[in-house]
Amino acid sequence: MTKFADLGLDPKLVSAVTDAGYETPTPIQIQAIPLVLEGRDVMGLAQTGTGKTAAFGLPLIHQLLGNHDKRQSKSVKALVLAPTRELVNQIADNLRAYVQGTHLKVRTVVGGMSINKQISMLAPGIDILVATPGRLIDLMDRGAIRLDTATFLVLDEADQMLDMGFIHALRKIAPALGEPRQTMLFSATMPKLMAELSKAYLTDPARVQVSPPGKAADKVTQGLYYCPDRNAKINKLIDLLGHDEDALSLVFSRTKHGAEKLMKHLVTKGFKAVSIHGNKSQGQRDRALAAFRAGEARILVATDVAARGIDIPGVSHVYNFDLPEVADNYVHRIGRTARAGADGDAISFVSGVELGLLRDIEKVMKIEIPVLGGKRPAEEKRPQRGQGGGGGGGRRGGGGGGAAAGGGRRPRGAQGQKPAGNPGGAPKQRRRRPRKSA
Repeated sequence: MTKFADLGLDPKLVSAVTDAGYETPTPIQIQAIPLVLEGRDVMGLAQTGTGKTAAFGLPLIHQLLGNHDKRQSKSVKALVLAPTRELVNQIADNLRAYVQGTHLKVRTVVGGMSINKQISMLAPGIDILVATPGRLIDLMDRGAIRLDTATFLVLDEADQMLDMGFIHALRKIAPALGEPRQTMLFSATMPKLMAELSKAYLTDPARVQVSPPGKAADKVTQGLYYCPDRNAKINKLIDLLGHDEDALSLVFSRTKHGAEKLMKHLVTKGFKAVSIHGNKSQGQRDRALAAFRAGEARILVATDVAARGIDIPGVSHVYNFDLPEVADNYVHRIGRTARAGADGDAISFVSGVELGLLRDIEKVMKIEIPVLGGKRPAEEKRPQRGQGGGGGGGRRGGGGGGAAAGGGRRPRGAQGQKPAGNPGGAPKQRRRRPRKSA
């Protein structure tokens, strides 16, 4: 049986991993760590909960441990990009555990926090920076950071970055990094654009894959209930939650408004529930996650902003109150359970307007999700974006992370340009405040 000590890692790192409670490396770690130590660019494909952070973090830290060069002002030695604030914090927490007792420093920059404090934090220079792309570009534009000293780049959950429109940010960030550079790209799914991303940013990458793209964790038991409308979904959810009130349950809603409304309804029914979505401040989101992690709240209602940023081994149930607009997000949602070798249940509620989304998910998963109850409703036409209805509206409210998470689709466009003027000569309408992204 392979041990961490067999992978060529610094003894300090082996001790840190052991202290964190891990004795045996996962398949993605066994494959990726030696390649990274050799200096190879790596494309890693693995489902969520398989230890991707250690797969890139441990060999990255190993190489930095040998570099005792004095930190230069505003400089960064290694850059890790992730699409959401929650995922940035999760990655940073893991990396800090690994560098405990070493000279290396790990810092984060995300949207929703004081940029002036982040500027001060970056001033002396740091070793490893974990960031959301949008906030990083804000700091670059202000001259608060220099990336030409960074010779390591990690793109984590790269498929979600593509879906959220971060490709424009990558095109600005990557040229600012130092050369030669070692780049690692990790993802749970493999959309077609990923190949283009690999060609653009990786050099002769080694591909490591421990499960087919779109495959859920082996110990996740999936099922669905057909529900004619939202009220039927609520009743079924309350019924299922009541069966095991001690379980930690994660409930996904497609929209910010829907998540908040559902959370409040559950509270009125006597459940200890909290919510996270784009309308919550970073402090509110952190407190909600802390309460959920500690078991003070047994239910967390979230938009997809949380699908890849929650690493809580105790989550036993994931409920898809609304199916996601993007089929690949289903994989990441249900990957929040059955973590660290545990079992988990993923249950979806499907209405008539979501039957098309269900077909997309089953195509990606290459399975037919078992029906646990309910009569298959008649298929309904999905509403256009912005019209709402059905399962909770279009993608705009879906909470993939967006600008609030550090720079996705923004009200003024993917690259920040102002929209075109009034080309049709139509009467000007009253300017509305731009909607916050999830």
